Amino acid sequence: MRKMIAVMALSVLAANVMAAVSPEEAAKLGTTLTPVGAEKAGNADGSIPAWTGGIPKNAGAVDSKGFLADPFANEKPLFVITPATVDKYKDKLSDGQVAMFKRYPETYKIPVYPSHRTVNLPADIYESIKRSALNVHAINDGNGLENFTGNRYYAFPIPKNGVEVLWNHITRYHGGNLRRIITQATPQTNGSYTPIRFEEEVAVPQAIADIDQAKAANVLSYFKQSVTAPARLAGNVLLVHETLDQVKEPRLAWIYNAGQRRVRRAPQVSYDGPGTASDGLRTTDNFDMFSGAPDRYDWKLVGKKEMYIPYNSYKLDSPKLKYDDIIKAGHINQDLTRYELHRVWEVVGTVKPSERHIYAKRHMYIDEDSWQVALVDHYDGRGQLWRVAEGHAQFYYDHQVPAYTVETLYDLIAGRYIALGMKNEEKSSFVFGFAAKAADYTPAALRSAGVR
Repeated sequence: MRKMIAVMALSVLAANVMAAVSPEEAAKLGTTLTPVGAEKAGNADGSIPAWTGGIPKNAGAVDSKGFLADPFANEKPLFVITPATVDKYKDKLSDGQVAMFKRYPETYKIPVYPSHRTVNLPADIYESIKRSALNVHAINDGNGLENFTGNRYYAFPIPKNGVEVLWNHITRYHGGNLRRIITQATPQTNGSYTPIRFEEEVAVPQAIADIDQAKAANVLSYFKQSVTAPARLAGNVLLVHETLDQVKEPRLAWIYNAGQRRVRRAPQVSYDGPGTASDGLRTTDNFDMFSGAPDRYDWKLVGKKEMYIPYNSYKLDSPKLKYDDIIKAGHINQDLTRYELHRVWEVVGTVKPSERHIYAKRHMYIDEDSWQVALVDHYDGRGQLWRVAEGHAQFYYDHQVPAYTVETLYDLIAGRYIALGMKNEEKSSFVFGFAAKAADYTPAALRSAGVR
């Protein structure tokens, strides 16, 4: 009898550990919490306003290429943080941001503007989020998701630990199927650079009509990236099947090499493998601020705090700008940036004793309204602050999609950086909701995609 009671007690304990949130907790979504799980109320002094539904789809004009007008173009900075004033504000800055002032004392600054909680999502995404709250739980030590079905977005809108916060970033809404043309730069210390141009597609199984949904049950998304410039790299194509549980089924990746005219498996496209054409300045999992499997780290949830993070970066996305206006020696042109005070989730990832990664620790700050990673401080194996990442975010109000304008990753030791995602000089902005076919995301399709 005692044995039976002990077994039952353990079963109940396991169920409680693995269970999704209660109906009472889920009912907070859309009431005291926003539909995505952020605090609806503003902060005590009003410097962070209450969320009142975000900005409308017609908040600004959309030009013929799909670029958005800046709804806040007439605003001026409340103040500008400089090396002389950084100590006054460092409680709302990451260690990496403070280090940037020390590394570039003559040029680095942070212009702080009024805060606007612009993000809102389509009604069907809100329904998916509530379903996730009631049904999804983590498996395989937090590295997989169970009962994550239908429109699979925001696995844990009311998170209980660090890995659940990270999963919200990984499973956030990208606007369905997304197509974009972007440019990457890896400047030398003097600011000189060669633009790398990518044509990319991200497609989700639930938005591919002819896909076998059963076979795609463990697939989060399909990603295809073609390099179109410079000429020495043009024609190379990467295909990734991003799996949900990468311990159970590792990420599948293939590369078509235009010079060899061959398709090869690419297991190096994961974790700390080098990012495409990045000159060694980013890892594969630096893409999208963090992407891929979380299993090599223990993720500690520190809590929430108020920070100055890149936000509503419409000025930085202007089609009136040239890439030379943005890319400067040491860091991007900070006069074009916009920072706002927002609440963020603070999560620290530390490499497990049994694993390895070139980043021994990642200190992350994740925006509560979009679940996008806003800032990351990366530390090496000696515990030294090494690389500082900033996600310059904007809200595509016409499609109700939060995304990045530019991702920057600064190497404090080398004095170089990578800027990924610029599209100012391209023929179009992002294309959301395009019709995707399952056959487009097979290794057989890579050869035709990579013809020079």
